[in-house]
Amino acid sequence: MTRLATPPHQGGLLVVQPLRHKRCAACRRGPLSLLVLEDGAPRCLECADLGHLVFLPRGDTALTRRSREESTLSAVVVRFNRRRSRYERQGVLVEEAALARAEARCLADAEARRRRRARDAKRRAAEDVRFTDAFAAEILRLFPGCPVERARAIATHASLRGSGRVGRTAAGRALTEGAVVSAAVAGVRHVDTPYDQLLMSGVPRYEARRRIARTVEAVLREWEAGVEIRLTG
Repeated sequence: MTRLATPPHQGGLLVVQPLRHKRCAACRRGPLSLLVLEDGAPRCLECADLGHLVFLPRGDTALTRRSREESTLSAVVVRFNRRRSRYERQGVLVEEAALARAEARCLADAEARRRRRARDAKRRAAEDVRFTDAFAAEILRLFPGCPVERARAIATHASLRGSGRVGRTAAGRALTEGAVVSAAVAGVRHVDTPYDQLLMSGVPRYEARRRIARTVEAVLREWEAGVEIRLTG
């Protein structure tokens, strides 16, 4: 009988996924998908008293760790990688009840994370509404003739979370006049001028901005000199 080289291991039980068909040296059962080496001879899991364990593939670090914590008896499963000339971990063998308990713990954590994400999302949404309201109010303070719905639309666009727009910059978050005016200019540029059409027709951006600059200035002057309009709900 050919003796097999024992793979290196830092302690604990080790189980091998053989690359070639092997039979148990004790009961002759085979071919074995998993085996234990005892004095260089292959043993099936039943003969090695590990037959009651279930295989958990690698991939979920938390589940693996908790399964081993819950399991009185466990073993690491390895397979030889010929290309890399080394044994590589494939998963673990653990008690079925231990795996069930570990899965329950992970599910509980996942539910807790889901609830936390929901709370965080709700909190961020409320913060975004308050900030958008403040941004719109600042637009109306600087440009009292701006229609309220336009101020709200400009503020919503400029302050969209994750957009990188002026409302999300440090200056925008501080509601500086420069940031608010920049947002208003951008809003007028895209809605009240043919700027977008110029870009679509191939006009360079700086040239397009030059062509519509007077229109933008005229709209902002009207807003700045106008009478504030308040909508009541």
